Amino acid sequence: MSEQEFPKIAMTIVAHPDDAEFGCAGAVAGWVREGWEVYFVICTDASGGGADDATDVGPAARKKITDIRKAEQREAAQILGVKDVIFLDWPDGVLQPSIDLRRDLVRVMRRYKPTRVLCQSPERSWKPAYPIGRYHPDHLAAAAATIAALYPACQNAWDFPELLAEGLLPHKVRELYVMGAPEINYAVDITATFDTKLAALAAHDSQLGTRMAELEPRLREWAAEAGKAYGMQYAEVFHRTENW
Repeated sequence: MSEQEFPKIAMTIVAHPDDAEFGCAGAVAGWVREGWEVYFVICTDASGGGADDATDVGPAARKKITDIRKAEQREAAQILGVKDVIFLDWPDGVLQPSIDLRRDLVRVMRRYKPTRVLCQSPERSWKPAYPIGRYHPDHLAAAAATIAALYPACQNAWDFPELLAEGLLPHKVRELYVMGAPEINYAVDITATFDTKLAALAAHDSQLGTRMAELEPRLREWAAEAGKAYGMQYAEVFHRTENW
């Protein structure tokens, strides 16, 4: 099978709602326009996304936040044209790249059979000076688990043999795009989809709310800076690697 014949199925795997919108929504919207079927996988239950100065952080408060953030993520995904959002519901704020999380990610990769996977970076980059929030511990954990799931576990029948009993046969992911990686080697032109990215981010009202007005010029500046080296007005940049 040639590269052109691989199914146009992509999967973005992140820790929290809004992570994908910040890191790759412009690229995703563009791929959807090109006929790609895109799925979002959110590793946590998003229950830790309340106000920093909250005094009630009990189960009921967490459940309320979870419900709000999941609804916002589904709305954002609809704006981008994402086919479905899968929530793995691991506890927010304490995510670890465990074997159990790796198994969950292998399960969804084998079920949906993406050709292309996008994830966050398992390593911090100190240059350029990304905001420290880009490297939330959950982001690093989700990324490490995703890459370990992609290779070799997803394509190896000997890893997680219990998945064979579920009818989930090995699957080889062909491309990996890493957001916020220390080494960048690939850019996606998001000039035509930048406004769609902003609209998807605005759907996360509980997190961004009135901050969108001050955030928009910063996002434009970052996207313009990323695109400059590639002759693009606005870009999202990644470390892209292939798995053959």
